[in-house]
Amino acid sequence: MTTGRKPPGPAAMSGAERQARHRARLAGLPAGPEPPQPGRPPRAPSRQARWDAGAAVLLAVQAACAAWLDALPDALRDTPAGEALQAVADLDLDEIAAIRLPRGYGRD
Repeated sequence: MTTGRKPPGPAAMSGAERQARHRARLAGLPAGPEPPQPGRPPRAPSRQARWDAGAAVLLAVQAACAAWLDALPDALRDTPAGEALQAVADLDLDEIAAIRLPRGYGRD
């Protein structure tokens, strides 16, 4: 039984992958994605960061709906689409964006 080098990823590379890596190395280019390094996985964003990102998305959608409503002809403002756009534009999302979540575990 012979043992060689361990594959850089979860499985051995195919011949085409080895050839592409060799050509990239000769050309001085990076050899593609690096194999995953052992250790800690990356941290997930905090609740506050996720809340802020969600609020930013809501504000962006509200701005897009307001622009759509402004471009809507007057004859279409009483349609269900116009009423829905008006309802979205009338929402006060600044209160949602201003919320600061508790950090928890006594760090409040």
